Amino acid sequence: MRRHLYIIFLLVFVALNTQAWEYQSIADSTVQSAQMRVGFNWNKKWDNGLRLHLGEELRFDMYNTATGAGFNRSYTTLTLAYAPVQYVKIDAGYTLKIYGTKDWSDYNEWLRHRVFFSVTGSYKWDLLKLSLRERAMCELRTDSVNQLEKNQYGWFLRSRLSAEFYVPGKPVKPYAWVEMTNTLNAPEYQQYYKDNNPANGGHQFICQVRTQAGVKWRVAKHSTLDFYYRFAWGNDRDINVTKKKQYIELTEKTTFRHSIGISYDLDW
Repeated sequence: MRRHLYIIFLLVFVALNTQAWEYQSIADSTVQSAQMRVGFNWNKKWDNGLRLHLGEELRFDMYNTATGAGFNRSYTTLTLAYAPVQYVKIDAGYTLKIYGTKDWSDYNEWLRHRVFFSVTGSYKWDLLKLSLRERAMCELRTDSVNQLEKNQYGWFLRSRLSAEFYVPGKPVKPYAWVEMTNTLNAPEYQQYYKDNNPANGGHQFICQVRTQAGVKWRVAKHSTLDFYYRFAWGNDRDINVTKKKQYIELTEKTTFRHSIGISYDLDW
């Protein structure tokens, strides 16, 4: 009799926990935005292959279906790079991010940190230069998060393929690149699609694809202006673990962002 009671208890326990982690699909959302970006970069290059970069970028929403127009965020980046040979460059850096769409009463809400490490290989053929960059980066949140839904430390891998075109006798350099970002440690519940089909989930996923085309104009010996257009597609899986209601809410938010920008580079 006792053994039968144990079996019944075990079956009920498994059934309840299976029900607790079922996915509950709710309406997906789409965010459309148009941005204006202004940047300044200071670059120092030494003969031994070392390079130092300090950059500041401000982003403004001219149109956003979720938050409206206004200041979006700023990026302050410090990077140290080294080119051991002609075709290879490695770099490491830190970015301080300030979010303008968060609650300003608590700095933990609008402050973020990023550290990254990159390896770039490039090859120049006649008037064309091709480059492939692989960047591993970690995003650190300072606010309080539910570890089942979001990461305090989010790891990502960005792969960028770029092409630069040299115009003989002209101070302009057209370029274009495409970049793909993959999650490396997305929470377990973000790895499943909302149809709750194991065949369609259980893995990391592409969370962003960006493309950019522009032209760099060297206006003086040490000064360059960069005019560009960027399009970004984002895939954000918002998870809400609702134990009381015994299901997981999964919302997929798709972002389409159009950006036009100008940056000034000062090289020494």
